Amino acid sequence: MKYLLLFSLLFSQLFSLQTSEKLFECTQIFKERKSELLVELERIDEQKQALSALKIATEELLKKKEANLTLKEEEVNAKLEQITQKEQETKAMLEKNEKILKEITDIKMNNVAETYAKMKAGAAAQILEKMDNNESAAILQSLKPKTVGQILTKMNPDKASELTGLLSK
Repeated sequence: MKYLLLFSLLFSQLFSLQTSEKLFECTQIFKERKSELLVELERIDEQKQALSALKIATEELLKKKEANLTLKEEEVNAKLEQITQKEQETKAMLEKNEKILKEITDIKMNNVAETYAKMKAGAAAQILEKMDNNESAAILQSLKPKTVGQILTKMNPDKASELTGLLSK
């Protein structure tokens, strides 16, 4: 029994030495791993800071671009407003010019009609026969029906027929 006790005591010390060596190795591995993890954590922190700085710079750039875009939109809207205003002014001028042109044309037509009304029917018929049908019809429309009848009777029957057709439209 003594031997057994001695043997177990010796065996336990040997086992405790091995266990302490293993514990020492584990502690050393944990310390190495801890330092690796600290280096990795530091690298991640640096990347996080760089990403944060990049985010801030991107947001500032985006704000500047939005401000420029807003400014450009305001400029475009102002120019569009100017163009719209000028377009309205141009339309008003065009309508005014068309009205004046119609008045001038009416005055001219009245003068021409008065001239043909004062002419003899035969002379007026000869002149109107040589003119374009639309122009002749326009002149005849501005005359009194009695005068038109006298002029048409002095014309070539074919031409008088064409002009009568135009007058009836």
